[in-house]
Amino acid sequence: MPNTTLVNIRMESDLKRDLEETCRELGMNLTTAFTVFARKVARERRIPFDVSIDPFYSAANLEHLRQVRADTETGTSMVYHDLVED
Repeated sequence: MPNTTLVNIRMESDLKRDLEETCRELGMNLTTAFTVFARKVARERRIPFDVSIDPFYSAANLEHLRQVRADTETGTSMVYHDLVED
């Protein structure tokens, strides 16, 4: 058996639960999932997926969504707003 080491990772409890459920559905545990990720990163020398900012979550869009929610809760009229798309 290869020499192993312990790696501690902190994440939100809900995220961990969702990740464990997905891994179970894929037939693996978290250790296997992270090992697959680590091997792919080490082999390819890159993050194996795109890391980018979704323009939907821009400050302007989030503020608009907050306002729509507030308007819906109070029954006031809603204002039209173009969401930013990539």
